[in-house]
Amino acid sequence: MLDLFAGTGSLGIEALSRGAAWALFIDRSPKAIDLIGKNLKLCGLETQGVLLRKDLLMEFSLRHRLLEEKVDLVFVDPPYRKNMILPVLEELALLNILGLPSTLVAQSEHREVLPPRVSSLKMVKSRIYGETRITLYRHEGQE
Repeated sequence: MLDLFAGTGSLGIEALSRGAAWALFIDRSPKAIDLIGKNLKLCGLETQGVLLRKDLLMEFSLRHRLLEEKVDLVFVDPPYRKNMILPVLEELALLNILGLPSTLVAQSEHREVLPPRVSSLKMVKSRIYGETRITLYRHEGQE
């Protein structure tokens, strides 16, 4: 699984606790990366989590040996009001890292309405929780 803009790592750690084989956590903040490492250790999952400090706002490129295995689950939670969510989804759809099938969970500001299809990604559902919109996409191959 891939946790982009990982913050505390809670989403990826939850996936690991529910059976994900590994998780790649990416965040630009050294404090966030340090906190994710501590949280993984507290949960006894440090061997399954890989931390990568990278500023995806500056350059969205994903290269890591783990991504050769493909991912089944992606969490995307970029900073709100930066117009990042759609470009990130578009890039993820183009990269050859998504397994068949795979699920993408996109978290955005509640006012940001995402399209029903982003290349090979098809929206499954979208719900608003307070100030947050959670949108689920499914990747089942090219259009």
